[in-house]
Amino acid sequence: MIDTMGILMKISRELHDFHRPKADEPPADELALRALAFLASDDERVARFLALTGLDAGDVRDMLGERGFHLAVLDHVAGDEAMLVEFAASESLPPESVGRARRALGGGDV
Repeated sequence: MIDTMGILMKISRELHDFHRPKADEPPADELALRALAFLASDDERVARFLALTGLDAGDVRDMLGERGFHLAVLDHVAGDEAMLVEFAASESLPPESVGRARRALGGGDV
């Protein structure tokens, strides 16, 4: 006989853990700022981000503390799988940490 309730409880715990930040992950806003620094470390990456968002360097300075801007940065990184993997590796984090940070900032799944 299959323990359906046990299986459902296990799946529920795993999903809960998937959405909860891991203990060694930075807070969502900090991860977004790290992602921005990652973008800024490469002229082509940052130029693409600025072009797609319509922002300039002055706008970025003004928006550094805004939750919506943090979400936009994480959305941009998450929208390119190669960049996401490269960023996560540079931070010694799993790529899923960006998704968790997005959700913490009010974004949905990519």
